[in-house]
Amino acid sequence: MSHILHMDASARPGLAGTDHHGSHSRYLSHQFVSRWQSRRPEDAVVYRDLGQCPPSFINHDWVASAFTPDERREPWMRDALAESDELVDELIAADIVVIGTPLYNFGMPAPLKTWVDQVVRIGRTVDIDETNPSETYIAKLADRERHVVVLAARGGMNMATGEEMAHMNHLESLLASAFVFIGITRMHTVATEGQEAGGEVLAKSIADATRKVERLVDELQVAANATPRNALPARAGTLDTA
Repeated sequence: MSHILHMDASARPGLAGTDHHGSHSRYLSHQFVSRWQSRRPEDAVVYRDLGQCPPSFINHDWVASAFTPDERREPWMRDALAESDELVDELIAADIVVIGTPLYNFGMPAPLKTWVDQVVRIGRTVDIDETNPSETYIAKLADRERHVVVLAARGGMNMATGEEMAHMNHLESLLASAFVFIGITRMHTVATEGQEAGGEVLAKSIADATRKVERLVDELQVAANATPRNALPARAGTLDTA
């Protein structure tokens, strides 16, 4: 059985095509998870609506607690880290992390960045080896294969890797940096573009993205069906199917 962590980061609560001003990224993420569950209903799905229920910002108490060794933490420190522990536990348990997110002002929405800050944590998802100055950080989630599926919505056009406006898109690159840092290296991206243009441009982008989501689900399920949990294989490198 595979475990999926499904998160949506859009400020828009509804789904594009169903709700007025609905979210295109939520539409893609729900398409992915619905198709997955229709074929593998036994798989576990944990859902987080980051856009509507954002995680807490890290603060002084969080930092002081996170950098205090576990055996020396006082009760208030454990309370300060309780939300982070829950989010980290969900991430560690996941085989596939599905993130529906818009591109806001060149990067990720604030709630998604807050989630990243909560889960990139010394002692939980990354360790420090002070004896090895050339490789100081040790990724703790490299213990088995995990996948991250980024299902993005971009207002502009030609913002995928290698395209003329890619330099304006820091969403996927920042997410990749964070996940690789903690040991998750298998990234897959599907995106809609052209919300600002609308009309046929947007309609074609949505249709193309929907087909790519369906194909990606099928490919990942073939791998999941053929391989026991904790050994889920993946294509090498990063897939950008925007």
